[in-house]
Amino acid sequence: MDRNTANWRVFGKICCCLLLSLSSLNILPGLAAAGQIASISKPAAQLVKDEGRQSAKGKKLAVIIDDLGNGMQGTEEIMALPVKVTVAVMPFLPTTETDARKAHEVGHDVLIHLPLEPKQGPTRWLGPGAILTKMSDEEVRKKVEAAIDNVPYAIGINNHMGSKVTGDERVMSIILDVCRERGLFFVDSRTNYRSIIFKLCKQKGMPQIKNDIFLDDVHTEAHISRQMDKVAEQVHAEGKCVTIGHVGTKGRKTAAVIKKYIPKLQGQGIEFVGISEMARDAKTPGQWPGGGIILP
Repeated sequence: MDRNTANWRVFGKICCCLLLSLSSLNILPGLAAAGQIASISKPAAQLVKDEGRQSAKGKKLAVIIDDLGNGMQGTEEIMALPVKVTVAVMPFLPTTETDARKAHEVGHDVLIHLPLEPKQGPTRWLGPGAILTKMSDEEVRKKVEAAIDNVPYAIGINNHMGSKVTGDERVMSIILDVCRERGLFFVDSRTNYRSIIFKLCKQKGMPQIKNDIFLDDVHTEAHISRQMDKVAEQVHAEGKCVTIGHVGTKGRKTAAVIKKYIPKLQGQGIEFVGISEMARDAKTPGQWPGGGIILP
């Protein structure tokens, strides 16, 4: 045996002794749990990829499309999107039931797009089934119940207009009580920055969900694209985002931009989810009064 071989054997025995000592002190399991041993054998490129996977975990985007129910432009394009979205269907309109059933069949979430009185503008803009602040408690209750019965497969409600009602504690409280009784949640479209919906939902133990960004308040693809960039920024910063677009005069443009952005956002680790997923995440254990919220 030459001297080099002998030296290597001695070195090997020393290493074995050290490893046995560390193992007996339970240090090795702690190091492995912290990823300090496993990572040593991984190439740098793999470590970067793993880090990317971890940072992308849980990034969720819920896209809500309002104003379905009247055969509006962009309805077919929205239904055909290759990711899960949420459609908000207005009650008592010609295609209300058809749109809600179709959306459910293709796997989208369905909301009732409930018309609520705004601070400004004629009430005729609201369409049938509108809820006004001058209505009695019983009238409000009956209106909400009728809307729920009119939109099949609805799992929640969001407001159409409603800047006045969403600031009225009496009326809004009745609406939320009916939602809770019927197993639905409420999404604040944020047409009123002084909305009391979050406060009331917290009091009633309901999920607190709101719109973060309107996609198509300006009817150009360039603007909608800029809004989608803002959506991506928020998801990366906060881990989630709820955004609202519309069918109608802007419907096809909105659908086209969303479709274009799908691979780009998915490539960034962003997952398109239904609003039910956001409601599930917002659920506070032990705070479900009444029958609770029913989610698919």
